[in-house]
Amino acid sequence: MLVPTPAAAPPTDGVAGWVVQVMDAVGAPGVGLLVGVENLFPPLPSEVILPLAGFSASLGTLSLVGAIVWATLGSVVGAWALYGLGHVLGRERIVRLLEKMPLVDVDDMLRAEEFFVRHGSTAVLVGRVVPVVRSLVSIPAGLERMPLLRFTVLTGLGSLVWNAALVLAGYALGEQYGLVAHYLEYVQYVVLAAVAVGLAFYVRTRLRRRRAGEREASRDEGESHGRDDTTRETARR
Repeated sequence: MLVPTPAAAPPTDGVAGWVVQVMDAVGAPGVGLLVGVENLFPPLPSEVILPLAGFSASLGTLSLVGAIVWATLGSVVGAWALYGLGHVLGRERIVRLLEKMPLVDVDDMLRAEEFFVRHGSTAVLVGRVVPVVRSLVSIPAGLERMPLLRFTVLTGLGSLVWNAALVLAGYALGEQYGLVAHYLEYVQYVVLAAVAVGLAFYVRTRLRRRRAGEREASRDEGESHGRDDTTRETARR
């Protein structure tokens, strides 16, 4: 059972102070609103929003379960919006749109697209814990016309894990919630390494199967030629 550490008052200035103001004004749905905006505007980091929501829950100003549920709903709705943009606008218009947005790097979307092309459904699920990719992977999912139901389920599961982990960490750490973002970088490295190992294993397995199939086809072709030669020799006799 998580027991929150003694906590001081939440911050009142900067981005963190603004996040607190939204949550104070709207309650747990405010967490969902903030996370939804974070999906559409990646420079607003969930690494600040979610631990701070957990911190607020430790003070009793938010429901812990409500914060997690609303954060996940906000993630899904924000992801739907980006999925819809990719589905409707197409790649060229998306790139032109991102070029006009401040603090958004088109290269980030291109990396997210490459990540999606390589990993497919896994990119949508695991991508929710990868910086920047977490938000932008929804665009290539829309571009590639991934079935909406599958996209929603994968987004919901991945977002639930991510949101719950960060909210609970902020709840447990109390006023030291800022440590979450510090250590999260190392966790993300581990996730990326695991994805790389899994991809390498998948590629290796596929290559082995392909080579085995090529050897089998070559052997069958050799046997076929041998039978043809025997038939021609018999016919000459």
